[in-house]
Amino acid sequence: MSAFRHLFGPVLSRRLGLSLGVELVPEKTCSYDCVFCQIGRTPCTTLERARFVPEDEVLADFSAWLAGGGKADHITLAGAGEPTLHAGFGDILDGLRARSAIPTVLMSNGSLFYVPEVRAASAKADIVKVSLSGWDEASWRQVNRPDSSLRFDRVLEGIRAFARDYRGTLWVEVFLVRGINDRPEQVARIAALVNPLKPACVHLNTVVRPPAEPEARSVAEDAMRELAALFHPPAETPVSDRSRSVSAGAGGGLLETVTRHPSTLAQLVESLHGDPGSLLKELEALEKAGRVESVMTEGAVYYRRRRDPVNPSGG
Repeated sequence: MSAFRHLFGPVLSRRLGLSLGVELVPEKTCSYDCVFCQIGRTPCTTLERARFVPEDEVLADFSAWLAGGGKADHITLAGAGEPTLHAGFGDILDGLRARSAIPTVLMSNGSLFYVPEVRAASAKADIVKVSLSGWDEASWRQVNRPDSSLRFDRVLEGIRAFARDYRGTLWVEVFLVRGINDRPEQVARIAALVNPLKPACVHLNTVVRPPAEPEARSVAEDAMRELAALFHPPAETPVSDRSRSVSAGAGGGLLETVTRHPSTLAQLVESLHGDPGSLLKELEALEKAGRVESVMTEGAVYYRRRRDPVNPSGG
């Protein structure tokens, strides 16, 4: 377990190097219920913004981490929910900047960017990543399953407004699911919305880790490479080597790592620098206790935290 209440990692990311995660909302507190989400289903989507955790606690954790010699390439507001649902996330970005020169990153789905104060707070991050995986109301609802009160045109206009004014580095993630939004003509329609945003980078992703819905399947690597050319600049695609740790926890414990990043045994060995036999025994013990489950995805066995842990004692 992490020594801090609201921090996790640092996390080893192929794009961000060593990234310290900041968790601002309870698990799966989100405006979306994406079919591909590696954290699992969202029990109840919400647009209700609140101070889920006190800002001073988050910043106290960060100060203690710094005082203990903590090092990272980036500080990332991310985790198991939508960080802009925290009503004080802008104040937290201010506090992080006041305490350190480490660049900050906001990983958001962009669904609340139609709210002016959300755009203003988001602009305080050095890097902002938003997502756009549909081209109209129907496709967006099929992939992202947003809160019923959201509307695609309103969300898109909010992202456009943010992109026009933002002076930091904008990234856009496009997530493709086989049979839903991966045909070339469909991706071209998404690209027609993404390219005018003038992002510094487009991340074209597909299902790698176990998704919320078993029927959500990955798009073939060669097809992904061809589709990447529709974006400007050409989109980055996932690393194909499953044994490589893409974004597993480099500094956390085993359960903490698989909670946020379902992983194969090989990925856990690399990210946690552990012995395969010992890690497998620990995984088996956690699985027996009902805290972890193994899932076959795209021909590989992934371990993830069980959503409803079993309490063997019945208490």
